[in-house]
Amino acid sequence: MIASTMQDDFPLTVPMILRHAEALHGEARVALVEDGRTRHVTVAEVADRVHRLTGALRAWGVRPGECVGTFAWNTLAHLEAYFAVPAAGAVLHTINLRLFPEQITFIVREAADRLLLVDASMLDVIVDVLPECPSVELIVVCGDVGPVDLGALPVAATSYEDFLASGEPVVGEVADERAPAAMCYTSGTTSQPKGVVYSHRSVYLHAAANLFAGGFGISDSDTVLQIVPMFHANGWGFPYAAMLAGAGLVLPGRDLTPPSLVRLIESERPTVSGGVPTVWRGVYDHAREAGADLTSLRVISCAGSAVPESLLRDWVGLGVQMYQAWGMTETSPLAAIARPPADARGRDEWYWRTRTGRPVPGVEVRAVGEDGAVLPRDGRSVGELEVRGPWVTGSYHGGRGAEHFDDGWLRTGDVGTVDAAGAMKITDRSKDLIKSGGEWISSTQIEDRLSELPEVVEAACIGVPDEKWSERPLALVTVRPGARLTLADVHSHLGASMARWQVPDRVLAVPSIVRTGVGKIDKVELRRQYAEGRLGGVDLPAP
Repeated sequence: MIASTMQDDFPLTVPMILRHAEALHGEARVALVEDGRTRHVTVAEVADRVHRLTGALRAWGVRPGECVGTFAWNTLAHLEAYFAVPAAGAVLHTINLRLFPEQITFIVREAADRLLLVDASMLDVIVDVLPECPSVELIVVCGDVGPVDLGALPVAATSYEDFLASGEPVVGEVADERAPAAMCYTSGTTSQPKGVVYSHRSVYLHAAANLFAGGFGISDSDTVLQIVPMFHANGWGFPYAAMLAGAGLVLPGRDLTPPSLVRLIESERPTVSGGVPTVWRGVYDHAREAGADLTSLRVISCAGSAVPESLLRDWVGLGVQMYQAWGMTETSPLAAIARPPADARGRDEWYWRTRTGRPVPGVEVRAVGEDGAVLPRDGRSVGELEVRGPWVTGSYHGGRGAEHFDDGWLRTGDVGTVDAAGAMKITDRSKDLIKSGGEWISSTQIEDRLSELPEVVEAACIGVPDEKWSERPLALVTVRPGARLTLADVHSHLGASMARWQVPDRVLAVPSIVRTGVGKIDKVELRRQYAEGRLGGVDLPAP
């Protein structure tokens, strides 16, 4: 019997990514936008600071396997934490800045973060939730703290630079590639956030997938513009991919407005980037009005929600390969790219570009019927899409959500088809979630909150197309006879427990809400009526 002679126990880890970048690409540049100005540092300088942060974390007492939370924008400090926290043996826990305080409290408590790296601009948000987060022992404030008295905070606090100086530099290493490296929370399948814990191995392999020709082909001749928030699904893996490839990296800080991004593209000449459709629509339109040159970009990953064909055609018309990509927090997140194959198989290229995507090497996909049977790859049979692969989660933190897994496959909650070439086309979402600007909104949560109003008899919520955000929630209510309900009443009530961007812009008062034969709200029919202009109802009056 022949045995492998390979060094199969050589660990694939986050420190290995940095070690490779430092040894081979130390002169690669990282551009940082700070206070409206751009400065540059080298990868070698970043690596030096990562080693200092690793040492400081260990000196403070961060223990192997415990979470270090980050509440930060796309900044140098956040990039350093991406590498230093896993190198210290801890788990990088990126916290979504867009979550409502109650959700932030929930995930900080469940993750049991003891130390939080917090951008100074977001300090007030974290301070407000600290009384409900007893695990937090230290706040490290990144950026200019201004007149803030750190000694007056409810827990111990220090500046980021002072923290860096508190320990000796340590070149961290992790022996077990299956050890946890990072964690993100998702509310993509229910309204209850669930933790997805990435291993060192999965982070490394996902980064490598971005370098594949079947991924985005990132190399040391590229510069990556990090538009995707680094608190969202590990920034789609681009920070790790850029370092592994030796590519340049541009970190825009917190200003992601079209004018700022267009200026960055013209000045830094990035070649690769990614983001949600609303961002790229704004960038394209602003650049067209300003006569700006965007053609340094060779490829854009556009994802987070369905990409309008008009947007794809606009960018491809500039000579920029914008590809619709698909994934979830649970898939690290890259799982599929809608790139036309070399063999078009008799199809127009826009058939391929408007699919949800074909799996990247390392990921497998299938459609499963309601009876649990795997459906044929014929492009017609509709079922729930399931995926598996080395960077796809096999469970949620704490063992919750076991119903979302099927014999080693992740049940995505998306419903659609798979054709003979492996191209997916999502046609619906099984849980009626609404994806607005790349972020999930639970229609059920909105319905539950609306039903709390004494004026409301019943409520429903559906996602409707929106030119700017791709999709927005539209609420429908039946109002009790004689009662008066205004849009301001609804916004005030929902705003007490939901983030502003989750609250419906429009609420229609309707005589009744259509239901199925078993008494459930028929959202398929509601969406059909809306599309055909026969939903009826009147907008709630302003106060």
